[in-house]
Amino acid sequence: MKATPLPVEDDRGRADAAPDGTRRRVLHAALGAAVLGVPAFATARGGLPPITEGPFYPPASWRARTLDVDADLTTVRSGNGSAQRALGEHLDLLGVVSDADGRTIDGATVEIWQCDVFASYRHPHGAGARVDAGFQGFGESRSDARGAVRFRTIRPVAYPGRTPHIHVKVRHPSFGELTSQLFVAGEPGNARDGLWRSLPPEAQARVAMALRAAPAGSGVRWVVEQALVVG
Repeated sequence: MKATPLPVEDDRGRADAAPDGTRRRVLHAALGAAVLGVPAFATARGGLPPITEGPFYPPASWRARTLDVDADLTTVRSGNGSAQRALGEHLDLLGVVSDADGRTIDGATVEIWQCDVFASYRHPHGAGARVDAGFQGFGESRSDARGAVRFRTIRPVAYPGRTPHIHVKVRHPSFGELTSQLFVAGEPGNARDGLWRSLPPEAQARVAMALRAAPAGSGVRWVVEQALVVG
């Protein structure tokens, strides 16, 4: 799969549509600097291993009433136009959805969800004692003709009993639906996490996110390039 600069996304997460004004310039700079000159979105051979969605996948009916569900999880906008920013280390997650033969998939729906810095999920039963009101908790994007998706989120943090992780669900008529989880490569807590330990080494390699420092001026601390291979 050849790496190319990912285009900018609008608030719906579609990679072939661009937002306007400052948001367009900031995201364009972040994505262009992050991906230009970077090798292919490498992964071990094979697809993402199926992993449980867990107890805090927000129901569609609830999030339609409650959540901002665009591809930028680090900004929560209110009805009066004000916005709150998420705590934590901001991260750009750049992905390419493809099948096992390397064919990119256009129009795949990709969802991610994770807890905030206080280990609270945006879920009717997932909030802890503290909640980061500036963290969206759930986001949705749709791959473009090159299979590209992009999310802005935070570096995942540990949840009680779990190592830091991001849940991901990929859906398309060509293959149905796949739910998995992404882990931080080299995170010490992985060795104590039951789900990580249940995966064979080759499957662990497919869900390990290699975080690298983001370019100066990108607005985030980390960049991840992740192959999202299905089938």
